[in-house]
Amino acid sequence: MTSSLTDEVRAPAANGTAHPAAQGPAAIQVENLTRTYRMGGQDIPALRGVNMHVPAGRFMALKGRSGSGKTTLLNCIGGLDRPTSGAVAIFGELIENWNERKLTMWRRQTVGFVFQSFGLMPSLSAYENVELMLRMAGVRGRERRRHAVHCLDLVGLTKWMHHRPFELSGGQQQRVAIARSLANSPRLILADEPTGELDSQTAREILALFQTIVREQNVTLLMVTHDSLADEYVDEILYLRDGAIADSSEYLLPPAGASDAEADAAAHADTPAATSRADDAAAGPSSA
Repeated sequence: MTSSLTDEVRAPAANGTAHPAAQGPAAIQVENLTRTYRMGGQDIPALRGVNMHVPAGRFMALKGRSGSGKTTLLNCIGGLDRPTSGAVAIFGELIENWNERKLTMWRRQTVGFVFQSFGLMPSLSAYENVELMLRMAGVRGRERRRHAVHCLDLVGLTKWMHHRPFELSGGQQQRVAIARSLANSPRLILADEPTGELDSQTAREILALFQTIVREQNVTLLMVTHDSLADEYVDEILYLRDGAIADSSEYLLPPAGASDAEADAAAHADTPAATSRADDAAAGPSSA
């Protein structure tokens, strides 16, 4: 852990003026983060010195091609994976060296997760999926029920609270997953491709819901996505290329040695027109 990140998170500016962190630490501060996997006797770098700053109360998108390290970075930020080197500070707390017990307790109290595949328990109703998180946190029965219903109300699903996942549309299942992520009143939500299995209309509804949650619940949200629709809803977009943060012009460059066809595809990646064509090819009725 480098002292520079600690100083940035906790100290006033050297010139005596108030440092932005003095009004409160950043939601996410990452410095020189690397993650290398050992496979078949070889070192495979997934992250190569990532530096990232996410202010509290922001709705941020993280974009990058498959294999660029997006999910690995999200997992390191959420304490689900350990970086090989570098620092991760969440609301001023340095988490990269915590043991599993402390990380588990911290996740239950601070972080909500939303996944592309929803991750719901199929035998439990929408209410029971949300209530389970509160039960694990040791919340008492009456308060547990009140808060579970409140979370489902926030996502507009109280009418369907007793339905099981197979009785719900894809959009409704994702709303249950979002309600579950809110159950522990998190300060940070990490979402991995939350609109990846939804049609465009339902995706818009989910993105608008995220936007409302960030504004009204005082939550910071970092979302990994390929969806160009997200550009209309997020406060800022970060780009990841080859395991490091890049600016938008670098992100759109084709990989080294790419063919003309691959270069053309890279130039049009994640554009609204490309997404619209994909939606036209596979769209069905809205399922939210």
